[in-house]
Amino acid sequence: MEIRKISNLVSEVINQNPLVLHYTNEVTINDCANATLAIGASPIMGDAIEEVEDLITISNAVVLNIGKMHSSQIPLYLEAGRIANALQKPIVLDPVGVFASKQRTNFVEELLSKVKFDVIKGNSAEILFMAGLETRGKGVDASDDLEIDINKLRNFSKSIQTTIAATGKTDFITDGERTILIHNGSTKLKSVTGTGCMTASLVGSYLGVTNDPFKAAAMGVLTMSLSGELANHNDPAIGTFKVQLFDEMNCLDANAIENYVKVETL
Repeated sequence: MEIRKISNLVSEVINQNPLVLHYTNEVTINDCANATLAIGASPIMGDAIEEVEDLITISNAVVLNIGKMHSSQIPLYLEAGRIANALQKPIVLDPVGVFASKQRTNFVEELLSKVKFDVIKGNSAEILFMAGLETRGKGVDASDDLEIDINKLRNFSKSIQTTIAATGKTDFITDGERTILIHNGSTKLKSVTGTGCMTASLVGSYLGVTNDPFKAAAMGVLTMSLSGELANHNDPAIGTFKVQLFDEMNCLDANAIENYVKVETL
């Protein structure tokens, strides 16, 4: 992939300031809002089913994150998905810990059967599990040594007609036709709660300014991975790393992307 074709989304977000509606979990909600703001988009957080249609109507993209699952999410998320589809608003799903419990698995299966998602972003264990492949995870975390079966994930993407983004030591993005690997990143990203959730917010922000979900997914994942790599330049302690992570997201521009990105096109 030619990086210039996606790096222009950085300036598009700043120029258009898309409104990104989040239905997400309480653990990472503040960081998700700040990540959205860091790249120039505007976050709005919702959890009331009574206002779903009003909020989706004014939003440019919707993020559904099941991180801290509870029963009230089921009708809320299904209604949000239904209305977003009806209003043709792009949606990203973050199936946090889909393998962790039968209830989470069933919830995600119901969402997939009733809602058309533009992007599904998860860690490698979550995406492999959803594709019916062998996976290893603990809680909501993935092992670093998972092997990606590229052809099977491409077929999974085609079968559900959704762009897939699997994050890990190497990030994998495909829409069934186009496929890239991103080799940027830092191991410290796993030591900061919410970097996966924030990545979904970044994808949602870019979805708000393009009608190409593959480009939005690629740019969202790349923003987190590259910002993490740059934030770790001087090997800071984890608290400083988190602060610098937000700084790097905020300062990211096309020049930095073109100079430091490590993307492989398959």
